[in-house]
Amino acid sequence: MTGAPPSNRPLLVLDSGIGGLTVLREARVLMPDRRFVYVVDDAAFPYGDWEEAALRERLVHLFGDLIAEHDPVACLIACNTASTLSLDALRAAYPGMSFVGTVPAIKPAAERTRSGLVTVLATPGTVKRQYTRDLIEQWAMKCEVNLVGSVTLARLAEIYMREGLVDEEAIRTEIAPCFVDADGRQTDIVVLACTHYPFLVNRMRKMAPWPVDWLDPAEAIARRALSILPKVDSNAAFERHVDLAVFTSGGADAVTRRLMQGFGLTA
Repeated sequence: MTGAPPSNRPLLVLDSGIGGLTVLREARVLMPDRRFVYVVDDAAFPYGDWEEAALRERLVHLFGDLIAEHDPVACLIACNTASTLSLDALRAAYPGMSFVGTVPAIKPAAERTRSGLVTVLATPGTVKRQYTRDLIEQWAMKCEVNLVGSVTLARLAEIYMREGLVDEEAIRTEIAPCFVDADGRQTDIVVLACTHYPFLVNRMRKMAPWPVDWLDPAEAIARRALSILPKVDSNAAFERHVDLAVFTSGGADAVTRRLMQGFGLTA
């Protein structure tokens, strides 16, 4: 799949599951003429269950195969866990390729908060990673940042998108630690530091004890990708609207395929 002009090569978007579709959705709005390859690393889902060294090694090898097969113009890692763990290793392994990562939106949260109480809702891996703590030290030292690691929200989002129903009490339990009420101040921003979580945000609003700003970074990630890409040559001869969904497991069930088709992807 080589030989295409740089401007017309696809943008490769990867996540362990459906979460990256929130980023793909925004990227399509900003880049309607761009081709996309959406990679679901379902063979490794969920990333949070992996040891760090093993997952980093997997991602480096996986991207090598994907780059060789699809010849992308750039790679967008639509996953906080994978980005905070492997971005440096991927850039070192493939210096000729541009990588756009997804990291917790701590800087904009610190800029917007009025109460000074900010929560980062993420997977346990993202919460414990030094990368996240460095972001807090760099951008949010004047805030009180509450790190909440959820074990099950990503799975709940997968169930919700496939089945249309979800255990709302389970969501309530997972988000309860996000809300801090101390000394007359309350949490006013929750950073959604997993691309799966925006799919559940309407349910989270319903379960929240008071209104907060749920900060979804998908648009900012898509804009970052747009800023580094060459413009699409609209006169080039290629099928601009054939976007692929690739599953590392080798296939997907009928429900997942229908979900991908609903996002305009050919599985």
